[in-house]
Formats: sequence, structure tokens, C-alpha cells
Amino acid sequence: MKVIVIGAVAGGPSFATRLRRLNENIDILMIERGSDISYASCALPYYLGDVITDVDTIIERTPTVLKNKNNIDVLVRHEVTSIDSKLKQVTVKNLITNESFTEKYDVLVISTGTRAILPPIKGVDQVNNSFILRNVNDANKIKDYITAEQPKTATIIGAGVAGLEIAENLEDRGIAVTIVDQLAEVAYPYDHEIATIINDELVRNHVKLFLNQKISEIQDAGRKLILTDGSKLTTDMLIFATGVTPNSELAKEAGIQLSRDQHIVVNERLETSVANVYAIGDVIETKSYITGLATPSMLSSAANRQGHLLADIISGNPLTYRGFIGAGVAKIFDLTASFVGYTEHMLAVAGISNYKTIFITPFDHAYFYPSASRLNLKIIFEENTGKILGGQAVGENGVDKRIGELSVAITGNLTIFDLPDLELPYSPPYSTTRDPLNTAGYVAINQISNTANTIKLTEIPENDLTTAFFLDIREADASPAGSLKASKNIPLSKLRQRIDEIPTDRKVYITFRKGLSPYNAARILAGKEIKAVLIQE
Repeated sequence: MKVIVIGAVAGGPSFATRLRRLNENIDILMIERGSDISYASCALPYYLGDVITDVDTIIERTPTVLKNKNNIDVLVRHEVTSIDSKLKQVTVKNLITNESFTEKYDVLVISTGTRAILPPIKGVDQVNNSFILRNVNDANKIKDYITAEQPKTATIIGAGVAGLEIAENLEDRGIAVTIVDQLAEVAYPYDHEIATIINDELVRNHVKLFLNQKISEIQDAGRKLILTDGSKLTTDMLIFATGVTPNSELAKEAGIQLSRDQHIVVNERLETSVANVYAIGDVIETKSYITGLATPSMLSSAANRQGHLLADIISGNPLTYRGFIGAGVAKIFDLTASFVGYTEHMLAVAGISNYKTIFITPFDHAYFYPSASRLNLKIIFEENTGKILGGQAVGENGVDKRIGELSVAITGNLTIFDLPDLELPYSPPYSTTRDPLNTAGYVAINQISNTANTIKLTEIPENDLTTAFFLDIREADASPAGSLKASKNIPLSKLRQRIDEIPTDRKVYITFRKGLSPYNAARILAGKEIKAVLIQE
């Protein structure tokens, strides 16, 4: 049997090496149009920033290694230009010599990934200082430019996580960074509560942000940028981090079914609509493990796992792909941001509205142990069942650990009712006696049971903003918190003694404050039959 794999960066090598371990007799050929294979694309920003100094360390395998160690043939700088599913063959072009030839297959695996989307900007074709960062060659071009030109400033177009990681690494090299994005907040699809904290961290580290803006024109060969509001920026270099689109044209021409957004549609066995052709990685649309809805699979970790699984499936094991959850993490200066499953932005796109959210800010470990800091944790769950739909967190420590544990909970079909029962390791340097996930479970259960009602600032009725009573329960030595002006400040420690100052003929809101204090205040008021709503910002 002969198996051909198109694409050799993430899922392809994972599939091919696993298949070889399962079967010594299969003829395996990987074809890659780039010059490098099996490299850690997520490490490229850190190579730019000289955190990783040896590029060879992020290239896990080379064609020579795969041939000698795994008896897998690899063609680099070769591109598959067509698939003939009837003849079961592909046409391959040597990108160095421009010669073409055909290769027969019994099984074909498409792992072609994605490519960068460049926005249509006037003057972009006249630019000589612009770059994208998708592969090792791209990274080397950027590093060579920095070495040769010694740029003092850089503008990144796109404030997604990829753009933010590049920003940090350029700033660490002493290059002043400006970010331009058409959205109102950074780090999409993280939700407002998390994005606001990331925004502040960027500003604290001298990154200039121009949000709700596009570049309408590029002048002076890339040195001058004209924004949509007429503002003008000057820059020594441009990096586009404006999103990606699937490399699915080859599949489309072969008659393989694509989704509306041009991903290759696969079933639970990772089969395409054409016999003997499979697909894995960023190029596919699969189903959400959480909702069962169609979803792209856009993470290298998922591609690697899909490749491993597909090798088992092709080898005859009765396994299926259970679906994509989606879990990611990013370092943004001194913060770590992480997510799993759906964000509210993603739920809106999916047309799902039957959910609740909680946002808590416990300490990442025992407050009395040095360097304790706030862990900002958001969990989204179904309103009636408590099914966990997703979670996000940002903070200095323990972020990826909590989101990883939440991912395991989702995989195990746990609900928010199970979170208080999780037995998680405790020691003052690492956690609290009730872990933040335990606390999140308590707060979520309170939401469902209406023990504590919470509302987002943006959802407060317009009339309430002028007629309701807004209670600030901070102590005398504490700074104000939140963006809403309070009607009165009554410290939590004095609330029972001053309970008569709370009106009973007006709706009562407790203004935003981190920690358990707002909840405790609400319970004190509830004991006096005063219903209070906690404001979440």
C-alpha cells in the first residue's frame, strides 16, 4: 500500500511517523512545498525575539532524519498541483526545476494548513519593508531585515494573539511597536473581561494601540501609513498578522466537499467526500465536541492529535474523532492568557444564546504566600443544565493549569455542578484551599440557583442607570474599582450596622469589585430581604 501526505508541518509528520510505527511495510511519501518540515510554528515569535537563538531547535525533524529513522520519503520544495481521484494519482511540480511528474496512491492525506490573509490596502504592492510570519523562511527574512536595517519602530497590523506575541518579542529587542486593528478590542476572540486586562498589559509595556482603525493607504514604500480616520503613522517595518484562510483550492478542484468558509469537510473518521482521501489539521472543518456544531480545527496541537488518530484509523482500528474542543495559551509580556472551548464572541457566531457567565478574580495561590496575584477567570455554561461551554483566564501564574483542568472537565462531560467536587492539589505556593475552579463552581451554582444575581455592566437597563441605587462596599483604605459611579459607599464591614441606609423602593446594584466581597454583601442584604444584583465588568 502507498500513502501520500500533502503537507509536512504539523499533522502530516504526526500521521506519517505513527503510521510507520504501526506498519513497516507501507510506502509513505510526504510532499511539502516549503523548504522546511515538522517545525514548531508557534515558536517563531520567540525566535524573532532571540529567546530561542538556534533555529534548528524548533525544527523537530528533517527529511534526512525521517528517511533514516522512519523510512519515510519526503519531497520539499515540491507542490501537488492536482488530484485525480479516479486514477488515484497526484501531479507534483518540482518548484526548483519546474518539472512535473505523477505519483500513484492508495490513500491520500491532505494536511495543507492555512495561509495568511493580506488586506486590500492601497499601496501595499509598493512596500519593501513588510512581512508575514508563517514559516521558518519568513522568520529568517524578518531577522535578516532587523540585522541589516536596525529598525527603531515596527507596526503590526492585527491585534490577535499572534500579533501580540510578535509585539512582545520585538519590544524586547528594543523596537517600539504600534498595533493597528479594525476591532474595538485586542486579543479576539477573548471576551471583554479578559481583553481589557491584556490591553492594559500592552500599554504598560509601551505598545501603542490604534483600535477601531484600518490602514487605508501605505505610502513611501511602507514607511508612512494612513489610517481610516486620517491619522498618519510612520514606521520602519510592517508585519501583517491579519488572520488566515485554508489552503483548500487543491481539494476544491478535485471535487472534495468544502464548507462555506472553504474548509475541507470531514466525518468522524476524518474522511473527505472523496473515497480514499482524508484530511487533517487547520484545513478541515470538523464538529465541536461541546455542541456538535460544525467548526474549523485551527490549532497545531489538534492537528498533531488528528494525525496520530488517523494513522490508527487507516490501520484498521475502530476509532473515531470525537470532535474539536479548542484550547490555547499565550504569553503576553508578564501575563498568561488561556482559553478552552467557546468564548461569547464565538457563541454569538454559532447562534447560541442560552448561557450564563461568571467572572471571578481569586488569588492564584494562597494570599499569604509571597507573590500571590489575581487570577482572572471566566466560565461560560448552559443556563439550565450547567454544561460547560468554555472558559478563559488571564493572570501572572497558574493560568494554563486551571484552563487545562477545565479542558479535562469538558472532555469528561462534567458540569459546573461538578467543579466544587474536584480534588485539586493544594500547597500555599501553588493554590488555595479551595482552588479557583472550586470557587468558580460555587459561583456558577449560585447564578443558576439565583442565590446571587449578576449582570454585565453593558446589560444594565438604561432606566436603571438613573433610578437605581448603586452600592460601593469598599473599605475606607481601598481604591475605587469599576467604571460606574456609586450612589453611596458603605464599607462591607459596616454594612450590617448601616443597613437602613439601603433604599427598599429602588433596585439595588453592587458595583464591581474583585473577590468575594460583593457576594458577601449581597447575602447580607438578602438576609434583610433586599435583593441586590452584582455588576460584572
